[in-house]
Amino acid sequence: MFAVTATQTDPDNPLAGLTLGERPEPKVPDGWTTVSVRAAALNHHDLWTLKGVGIRQDRLPIVLGCDAAGVDEDGNEVIVHSVIGTGADETLDPKRTLLSEVHDGTFAERVAVPRRNLVPKPAGLGFEHAACLPTAWLTAYRMLFDKAGLEPGSTVLVQGAGGGVATALIALGRAGGYRVWATSRSEEKRERALELGADQVFEPGARLPERVDAVMETVGQATWDHSLKSLKPGGRIVVSGATSGAVPPADLNRVFFLQLSVIGSTMGTREQLGRLAVFLEQTGVRPVVDRVLPLAEARDGFAAMAEGEIFGKIVFTV
Repeated sequence: MFAVTATQTDPDNPLAGLTLGERPEPKVPDGWTTVSVRAAALNHHDLWTLKGVGIRQDRLPIVLGCDAAGVDEDGNEVIVHSVIGTGADETLDPKRTLLSEVHDGTFAERVAVPRRNLVPKPAGLGFEHAACLPTAWLTAYRMLFDKAGLEPGSTVLVQGAGGGVATALIALGRAGGYRVWATSRSEEKRERALELGADQVFEPGARLPERVDAVMETVGQATWDHSLKSLKPGGRIVVSGATSGAVPPADLNRVFFLQLSVIGSTMGTREQLGRLAVFLEQTGVRPVVDRVLPLAEARDGFAAMAEGEIFGKIVFTV
């Protein structure tokens, strides 16, 4: 079968290890099944794998890709939950992995997954949009509706509008009844954030009209100081990533004096993925897709992500 594979890692030239071509059919352990992939979405996780982050060298070569939507062996249209783990909340399993870390991923004609990881795809949700949900959109859903502890009408600041999680946060927050503010270095991305549903947009570090109830943080070191200073007393920062660096000054005096909470959030559960799909079906919200490419042109998508020239998700069709 045709697949997109990581055959080596290089932190300085990640695309050097990106290989497109034939791979063996997936092996199917007991309790697993195969899905014929119709669409798969690109994540920073895939680029980090090529850089050597979070992958053991003895796992190579490995098929890349965490996200997919397709058709199972019984002909059902499904979304693939990419967290491989046990328990009611797979994200708390200390041995959990994502597809493409230990097991081959979704950038292939077929992928093997545990049967329990299949979520029905709503009929009104196309494969390309459904493929965007399992990583970025599920992460955003859990951040907003589980970890943030907010009621509708609350004000949320989204740092770094443009990435997959950030665009999902804006769209979901708007649909959920929050007042959403967003930051970006790019004037174009600020304008697109407004079109997506943000109420106001700002340059990074800008003084806000008022302090917010919660900050959704995926940028990390570059925005951390601004995130802390933007919160009301008792406010929360929900962190699901740190693309600009993971060790910012903590400013503990501000944290304890204003009784701020810093909450980590990783992915989401299979049940949350199912509810996210229903939420999109009910509200009409759809993921922002930057571009759709055939899987055979995956290198172009990886290059665009590496250069940061995207707004929303890059989707590969099979």
